[in-house]
Amino acid sequence: MERKTIKMMKKILLTVFVCATGLAIAQPPADTTKAPDFDALLKLADSTQPVEKAVVTATFKSSRIINGHSTELAKPKHLEFRLSHRFGSVRDGLSGFFGLDNASTRIGLEYGINNFMMVGIGRSGAFGKSVDGFFKAKILRQKEHGMPITIALLGTTAINTAENNTEGYRFDSRLSYTFQALIASKISEKLSLQLMPTVVHRNLVPTAAYPNDLVAIGVGGRLKLSRRVSLNAEYFYRVLSAEYRRVDPYHNSLSIGFDIDTGGHIFSLHFTNSRPQIENGFIGETSFDWLKGDFSFGFNITRQFYLGKKDKNVGW
Repeated sequence: MERKTIKMMKKILLTVFVCATGLAIAQPPADTTKAPDFDALLKLADSTQPVEKAVVTATFKSSRIINGHSTELAKPKHLEFRLSHRFGSVRDGLSGFFGLDNASTRIGLEYGINNFMMVGIGRSGAFGKSVDGFFKAKILRQKEHGMPITIALLGTTAINTAENNTEGYRFDSRLSYTFQALIASKISEKLSLQLMPTVVHRNLVPTAAYPNDLVAIGVGGRLKLSRRVSLNAEYFYRVLSAEYRRVDPYHNSLSIGFDIDTGGHIFSLHFTNSRPQIENGFIGETSFDWLKGDFSFGFNITRQFYLGKKDKNVGW
């Protein structure tokens, strides 16, 4: 009985040995001379690291929605020439050629310092013959699958240079300031929205009933219709006290129009009830009333010039 058991154990061990030997012969010999695949190891290491999220770009096509600023900046080392034109009211009819006989113009130069800052200066012919300057800085950028908004801060100063013989109309009485936060999000490839909480400070107001500080909330948006055309709109709601509302002769600013990108130029064609083209004007002193059919046609033209050193090997 014991001999049979021993013979059986020998057969089992022999079978296991033969199988193990066959498997060893079937495996190819290890190539000890082959260098380790460092690229594969680096890829494996990178896959364990957090992936940097891409920055969302082109929330708006221009640094303006229509009248108001967008979160976009002029490109670094690029100078933008901006011509803004607002005609008179369409209610002028044929006698005023539907407002086209009466024009208000602003000419501006704006420069991109870097990816986060830009500055600009402009001259408005009709609205107090004002000279204005601004500084805009982007402090937060929207990222794909990450930060959902872009935030930029805007500060402007405007000087009324029109002749005025009013006694005591000193230089500081001619100044006004605007402080604005621009909060935008590119909802999709076609739709972008922006919120614009604003404070306009005027050193001099007509009467004591007018506030020196005017608070407003602006909303704006862009709907991309094609590769080069978008529908833009913006609205500024002024937060007024009951006392001031009773004597307020002005209206909230509403504008709607189209942006057309032709390459080096951007044309903005729109209808608006605001003829002034600087913040203290179109937010604080819009005189036309949409509800009475009182609005005007206008346009913006933007042309970019590169001021940096040209790379001989790369065209621009």
